Amino acid sequence: MKAFIDPPKSIPFYLKIGIWISRKVTGRDLLPAKLLAWYPKLAVSSGIMEALVAHKDTHLDKRILKLVRLRASFAVACPFCIDMNYHDYDQCGITPAELKAVQGNIEIAAVNTFSAREILAMEYAVLISRSPLLFSQDFIDNLKANFTPRELVLLDGTAAQLNSWARLLQALGVPSAGFSNHCEIKPM
Repeated sequence: MKAFIDPPKSIPFYLKIGIWISRKVTGRDLLPAKLLAWYPKLAVSSGIMEALVAHKDTHLDKRILKLVRLRASFAVACPFCIDMNYHDYDQCGITPAELKAVQGNIEIAAVNTFSAREILAMEYAVLISRSPLLFSQDFIDNLKANFTPRELVLLDGTAAQLNSWARLLQALGVPSAGFSNHCEIKPM
């Protein structure tokens, strides 16, 4: 599968540095980095946003943030996002059974290894990924009872960033990058 457009033939040198860094970090030559070179300001701002994404915090560990990224990826059915976030899921302590639940293949409630906070965070990620955004007062009260304001901002920012990337990449027809050779890309 191919994106809707090709990267520009000439990429500014400062973006080539960013592309080189993304290749070093991911081990892949990422098509989105090259496509964004058509509008360098977007490429730079996207690179900064990606560099500053939260992958762990003192109260929100890597696992809960990975679950949020995965759940949001499947909620918006973004092949690139699913592929990238599926990669190394097990290094965050996510089991294959949990992954099936995150994918929507089995009910989350059927997997008794998720904490109440993880379940709530994943539900929040799905709600953030829908349009229009609708949150019941009971849900908001539950969020506030289980997460600090800082944690809510981290959860929201993580899911919102993924949604931003998903819309940008899907609108350009960006396919998966081959991070995970065994991921079933089945949207929820």
